[in-house]
Amino acid sequence: MKQVNIHDAKTNLSKLVDKAAKGEPFVIAKAGKPLVKVVALDSPSHSEVRRLGFMAKQLKVPDDFDRMGASEIARLFGSAP
Repeated sequence: MKQVNIHDAKTNLSKLVDKAAKGEPFVIAKAGKPLVKVVALDSPSHSEVRRLGFMAKQLKVPDDFDRMGASEIARLFGSAP
């Protein structure tokens, strides 16, 4: 596993983090003594991923949804519906 000193880690943090995210962990050391290990986080499990359509078939949108409140809107803005 790659070991970098703290100064180099600060200088090249963006590149090092990109590599770690792609599966290349590294160790940050100070005066040659390993301090921390940087590894990619696990990707969320299937049950943790939020997705569109999670309430499919549980709600009903009225057919006139796009016209709801048209008369009230027309009254508020002074035009005929």
